[in-house]
Amino acid sequence: MVNPVWLLLPWALVALSAGVKIWRLTSPWRQRGMASSDQTDMNAARQTLERIWEQDQQRR
Repeated sequence: MVNPVWLLLPWALVALSAGVKIWRLTSPWRQRGMASSDQTDMNAARQTLERIWEQDQQRR
C-alpha cells in the first residue's frame, strides 16, 4: 500500500513551481518600487472621480 504522504509530493511540487513562477513574473514590479507610482495613480483616480462627481452634481 502507498503511504499517503507520497500522494502529497506532486501537489507540493506544483505549489512550489507556481510560487517560483509568480515570484519571477512579479520581480519587475517589486524592483520598480511601486510606492510613489501608487500614490500618483491614486491621486489621478481621485481627481477623475471628483470631476465626475462635480459634473453629476451640476446636472441635478
